[in-house]
Amino acid sequence: MVDVRKWPMFSLLSLEERTMVRQACVFGSTGNEAIYITHTNEVFVLGLNYSGCLGTGDSVSTVVPRKLDFLQGKKVISLSYGSGPHILLATEDGQLFAWGHNGYSQLGNGTTNQGLSPVTPNLLNKKVKEVACGSHHSMVLTQDGDVNVFAWGYNNCGQIGSGSTANQPYPRKVTGLLQGKIIVSGYGHCLALTDEGLLYAWGANTYGQLGTGNKSNHLSPVQIMADKERTVEVAACHSTNTSAAKTQSGQVYMWGHCRGQCIVLPHLTHFSNIDDVFACFATPSVMWRLMSVEHDDFLTVTQALRREFDSPETSDLKFSIDGKYVHVHKAVLKIRCEHFRSMFRSQWTEDQQMVIEIDQFSYPVYRAFLQFLYTDTVDLPPEDAIGLLDLATSYCENRLKCMCQQIIKKGITVENAFTLLSAAIQYDAEDLEEFCFRFCVNHLTQVTQTVAFWQVDGAMLKEFISRASHYGAFKN
Repeated sequence: MVDVRKWPMFSLLSLEERTMVRQACVFGSTGNEAIYITHTNEVFVLGLNYSGCLGTGDSVSTVVPRKLDFLQGKKVISLSYGSGPHILLATEDGQLFAWGHNGYSQLGNGTTNQGLSPVTPNLLNKKVKEVACGSHHSMVLTQDGDVNVFAWGYNNCGQIGSGSTANQPYPRKVTGLLQGKIIVSGYGHCLALTDEGLLYAWGANTYGQLGTGNKSNHLSPVQIMADKERTVEVAACHSTNTSAAKTQSGQVYMWGHCRGQCIVLPHLTHFSNIDDVFACFATPSVMWRLMSVEHDDFLTVTQALRREFDSPETSDLKFSIDGKYVHVHKAVLKIRCEHFRSMFRSQWTEDQQMVIEIDQFSYPVYRAFLQFLYTDTVDLPPEDAIGLLDLATSYCENRLKCMCQQIIKKGITVENAFTLLSAAIQYDAEDLEEFCFRFCVNHLTQVTQTVAFWQVDGAMLKEFISRASHYGAFKN
């Protein structure tokens, strides 16, 4: 999922237009063109329109979205773009459309004329289910009968998979592949994943992007990752020489040009998805595929938990503090807090109650604690954060304890500094204690004139004076 509001191109859209976006792709050498698909399957484009890459029939740039009428009533299932840029797009009924830059016949129509309007490469009436664009070459996966891979365009490194380096003006079947399932293209290399989970690579290999263990180009497909478990996902992008794959157990591998390094064999990463490889290691950092759009009406797990905090409609337990109720869910408390896990696991009387009385903490403090369990956030003034620090210490919630200390640090003043120092000592918060102590020493004259300073017990006052003297606080 991606939020289109983060992309400058989509700042040109009104709120109503952005709300309608279902899928989007920002492309171009500097992210200066965009194509998006609405919930009603209408396709719009906007941007500089280099080489007629918007498919509008002209090369006129536009900041106002223009609808692609030739796609009216059709559902887009696959889209890819090259460096020119040129565009390949497949629809649900198997039709293929190509337009944009065509200097190397990457549109597959036998010419090198720019495609201001869409063309339909001749695939012998075969239906297309997936498309992939390299820098200046194209590739498609057909879906009827035998599943085949076809490629055409620039072929200086063998990226067409024809066994030669001659450019290919028309679609040509890539030989040596079994039943294809997924195809992707890098700048000058290609990857294809079969329905049996076998991964093949061919084309340019200057940076080790084929994953063969060397940097030799391959003019025909060669199997890679044969020593690994079954591959289920594969990725590459026309603007990079980076490759990535994901195995059946969820392991993500990367190879090729990775932040200046040449990795010639698939390298195991700590990522959980292949998108992260391109975000973190590709040059430039890119989106390698058409992304689905996240809207405000979609709730993540975090957002759903946040919404259900203190909800009487779904809760199965409530706490009574100072005569006020806070509604919660036992399952959430058990998952998030060891104190509650022990409480509800044992034979404590609270386990059988629908209402639990709390008298050792104030309502703002205990409510903030329960809210923290749902949201991972704390919203309290420094004075109340002292009470929450007490609770966090009692319940052994170390992360909450650290958050309370940060709140207190940000809210320290001359008036409350000694009170906060006393609390830090009481609750064994060493980092906070040191911070408050240094603040008091740095503002010693003002602090010693506050009410809080003279309200502390004699033992603590003596300890403070002794420590302060070692810091030279009383030098003439």
